[in-house]
Amino acid sequence: MSRQASRFDTKKVNSELVTLTYGALVAQIIKDYENTDDVNKQLERLGYNMGIRLIEDFLAKTSTGRCLDLKDTADKLQSAFRMYLGIQPNIANWSSAGDEFSLILDTNPLTELVELPDELKNLKYCTVICGVLRGALEMVQLDIQSWIVQDQLKGDSNTEIRVKFIRRLEDAIPAGED
Repeated sequence: MSRQASRFDTKKVNSELVTLTYGALVAQIIKDYENTDDVNKQLERLGYNMGIRLIEDFLAKTSTGRCLDLKDTADKLQSAFRMYLGIQPNIANWSSAGDEFSLILDTNPLTELVELPDELKNLKYCTVICGVLRGALEMVQLDIQSWIVQDQLKGDSNTEIRVKFIRRLEDAIPAGED
């Protein structure tokens, strides 16, 4: 057998592993909670916890500084998607105030190989990404809201995640450390 025939496309294998692992996790949460709203809350919370840890890794690997504005933040989010999910979302639909934008994913590795049954039509399968965004940006003193606007699992042509800037958080100094 030739050496090239036995080589795997590492990115494809990693992507499929993430897809299958995440799918198994969602299936277990569905079994544990049964109520779709509770499952959605758990997925967002899981993402939030991931985000507060991923930001440290992202900052260490990229040696990036503080974001100057929301456009700079959007560009860095684009880099993070490329780094962790192997995709580059398009940044679009900026609000006139410049405090809101959309991340548009033409392909979403979390939804490959996934079909939602009719009884789970209210499941926000990719809301974990919204939680990751909220957690990561909170760690760099940005309070945001994010939500799924369009979802490929629900028949839309792409996945659109809306991000809205709420406020800049003040640096918190732990009690007793003036």
